[in-house]
Amino acid sequence: MHTHGLKHDLDTLLRQQACRRQALRWLASGGLVASAPWVLAACGGADDDEDAASSAASSAGNGTTCRTMPTETAGPYPADGSSASGQRLNALALSGIVRSDIRSSIAGASGTAGGVPLTVTLNLVNAAGACAPLAGRAVYLWHCTREGTYSMYSGGITGENYLRGVQVSDDSGQVSFTTIFPGCYSGRWPHIHFEVYDSLSSAVDSAAVSDYDKVSQLALPVSACNQVYGVVSGYGASVGNLAQVSLASDNVFGDDAAAWQLATVTGDAGSGFQATLQVGLGA
Repeated sequence: MHTHGLKHDLDTLLRQQACRRQALRWLASGGLVASAPWVLAACGGADDDEDAASSAASSAGNGTTCRTMPTETAGPYPADGSSASGQRLNALALSGIVRSDIRSSIAGASGTAGGVPLTVTLNLVNAAGACAPLAGRAVYLWHCTREGTYSMYSGGITGENYLRGVQVSDDSGQVSFTTIFPGCYSGRWPHIHFEVYDSLSSAVDSAAVSDYDKVSQLALPVSACNQVYGVVSGYGASVGNLAQVSLASDNVFGDDAAAWQLATVTGDAGSGFQATLQVGLGA
């Protein structure tokens, strides 16, 4: 553990990312394949990326730093009323969508998503106002199953709507969801999507499609993923998928945003995990 500070961590993370990209461009242009391990090793590993991001995220979460959460894509499976994947699906219009436990389907559907228990807590703060808590904001959160599929969209579970829910931030600016540890699917680092709305009424207003103030994603640390993938039944496919991606190579977290989107995770696969992330917003 080091004490170089936030600037050092961010600079290190950015240097590693730039180094990898330069190395991959060199290899693609005709660099020796046999040299690839040595070239990439010089940039540091995936754990190095996460160490720097984790240290910076810790600084952000302890009140010493407050930064606006980066805006990210909602991805192809938001079910927020927008037209995604050629479909206009809207989980926000479902009866019962305002709930803290999102493991089971609602509104006539009866499926339950299996997996390691995970509690996700987001702390909404005013990035322009000394990290003051923001109460009364609605958060819509969703993510994939342990198999890496999405309810309402993926084959076999189009009739389900689990792993989707809405909560309103309390006086401490906090929302909490009981869910399962998501799997890792091909091409993406393990993540959780969320949208923040000005109020509950604006979140569940089916006439106001995707009228959110912020859309972003939460990254899960590799240390927690390694306790689940390949160890717990149902997560087998995640092992190979995780081996093919890193925070630096991910198309969402592959920049300095990872330092602010990497959740702090405690717990274990036996009793479940708790993930916490500070979400800086404009007032």
